[in-house]
Amino acid sequence: RGRMWAYTVGFTVLPHVGGFLGWFLNRKETSAWYEKLKKPSWCPPRKMFPVAWTVLYTGMGYASYLVWNDLGGCSNKAIVPMGLYGAQLALNWAWPPFFFGARNLNMALVDILCLDALAIGTLCSWYPISRVAALLLLPYLGWLAMATCLTIRIWKDNPEQKPGKSN
Repeated sequence: RGRMWAYTVGFTVLPHVGGFLGWFLNRKETSAWYEKLKKPSWCPPRKMFPVAWTVLYTGMGYASYLVWNDLGGCSNKAIVPMGLYGAQLALNWAWPPFFFGARNLNMALVDILCLDALAIGTLCSWYPISRVAALLLLPYLGWLAMATCLTIRIWKDNPEQKPGKSN
């Protein structure tokens, strides 16, 4: 029982690790540059992002534990569903360094489009295993849809920020 508690906490906390590192590594450079970008009127306030990601990472982390546990831990059956989850999580963590760190809107856009596909694949692979886990991913997919639209709009409205363009 104690071991399962540790797994539950570990899986739930894991997504926060990359999210925190992304914020920590890019926190100093983010403000001034981001504020200068042209953003749509529907862009959420900056203060909303850490709150949203805390909730979303917690839900997706706990969902990953449910799937892992339902599949009996590290088994052959877990390779695809947990592999998709790990791949989408890696792309999730890569987006802030592309967008804020490198200020590379092209790479950020490619990253989030691939992330969308992997997140949808994760949801589809999890649904037959744990409907609760799949449902826990729905708010994440909703937020990703908004983040993707926002990334596309920023990418389109800030052509001078794209590599290879004159400043």
